[in-house]
Amino acid sequence: MPKVTRDDVARLAGTSTAVVSYVINNGPRPVAPATRERVLAAIKQLGYRPDRVAQAMASRRTDLIGLIVPDARQPFFAEMAHAVEQAASERGKMVLVGNSDYLDEREVHYLRAFLGMRVSGLILISQGPSENAAIEIDAWDARVVLLHERPEAIDDIAVVTDDIGGAQLATRHLLEHGHPYVACLGGTEITPVVGDPVHDHVVGWQRAMQEAGRSTEGRLFQSPYNRYDAYRVALELLAGPDRPPAIFCATDDQAIGVLRAARELRIDVPGELAVAGFDDVKEAGLADPPLTTVASDRQAMARAAVDAVLDDSLRVPGSRRERLRQFPSRLVVRGSCGCEG
Repeated sequence: MPKVTRDDVARLAGTSTAVVSYVINNGPRPVAPATRERVLAAIKQLGYRPDRVAQAMASRRTDLIGLIVPDARQPFFAEMAHAVEQAASERGKMVLVGNSDYLDEREVHYLRAFLGMRVSGLILISQGPSENAAIEIDAWDARVVLLHERPEAIDDIAVVTDDIGGAQLATRHLLEHGHPYVACLGGTEITPVVGDPVHDHVVGWQRAMQEAGRSTEGRLFQSPYNRYDAYRVALELLAGPDRPPAIFCATDDQAIGVLRAARELRIDVPGELAVAGFDDVKEAGLADPPLTTVASDRQAMARAAVDAVLDDSLRVPGSRRERLRQFPSRLVVRGSCGCEG
């Protein structure tokens, strides 16, 4: 069977190949509804399939958006990646996902790979300081939007949530239950990384404690972000002589690990230990007890990131502050803090 071409579709629909292109690509020019219906009917009748490779070579862009995440196995990043995919689909784009595994060299590897494939744009959930990634982005003159994290090295549009404010909400809420202090399960970094959400969660905890006149000395504990390692950290912390009355965890995954450790040590939550997290992953509502946490609007953030990476009108020059899109955080109260979920 001979290959069906755009010319064939245009002849059957009684229009030009340019109009067929406008229908297939949803622009750049509008097409009258009746004409669009004729073109779509011709495409269906002939079984026409656009040659996406040829289109990409001609335009030097594909219908792809690259998304780099630290670890898609973690619930927060999995849910954020899904939200980005949904938002991209609404714009007629597909998403390629790469995991940096919190390694600088893998982050740069995926940057090179995706940009070399001529993606329409790239959304980066950075794994850390990202100086090498910044060099790579400048070399490619790439269309990049930062999501969730805003490393100082990369001066581009960023879509984030109010991490400091959200952490303050959670810590204040735990203190309002009458606890003498709230401990914090932060990240693994000895030296804080500015722009890292976990660092900002620790800052928010510190501010809420200071506002309440409570000391933070000796009450910040390092932990990897995942539940498995956090569980091991919590076992040691909760079995020790100075068990805290309440813990704010920088991520929900850590908090789920803390709940598991408490259950294993027969520590009643929230009777003997109050716990709060950050992210509001779907599993938080199914934890035992259901986890009090901080939520952000992931769907709106993902849509804002996709819009920013695709629309030149949103990529206006300006100060670093002007290129920041910050979404509010809100407290989701459930049973792990002592409230009735």
